[in-house]
Amino acid sequence: MNNNLLEEIIARAHSLAEESFLAGSGPGGQNANKVATEVQLRVNIYALRLPPPMFARLRELAGSKLTAAGDLLITAREHRTQEANRSGARAKLEGMLKDAHHQPKKRAKTRINRIGKTQRLKAKKARGDVKSKRGKVSRSDW
Repeated sequence: MNNNLLEEIIARAHSLAEESFLAGSGPGGQNANKVATEVQLRVNIYALRLPPPMFARLRELAGSKLTAAGDLLITAREHRTQEANRSGARAKLEGMLKDAHHQPKKRAKTRINRIGKTQRLKAKKARGDVKSKRGKVSRSDW
């Protein structure tokens, strides 16, 4: 997947995002009780028209932030101003989309050679012998 597609998806997400402001907890002291500075960003991931692999990764990344209707809820309340929280929420959305865009590398199976395999089995056998001698002592061993 190329970067042009990612930039297009991010632009589409920003245009579809709905913002609502809440009087949230967080920094601001007494001001926090009067001013609605917490930002809640809502984006419907079905409307983003993502490629299937990216859609699956985004659903996994979103976790509990994803509603049953397909809305991705992102909240930001780290700052004292609406504008700073708004840009923070949008940055979180961009980061999540970039993470979903990044395709993880496939894990390569480790190959063990014949000597390594025999050494490993020999060590397991020795460890098993040590453990088997830890049991109760029978009368015949006296």
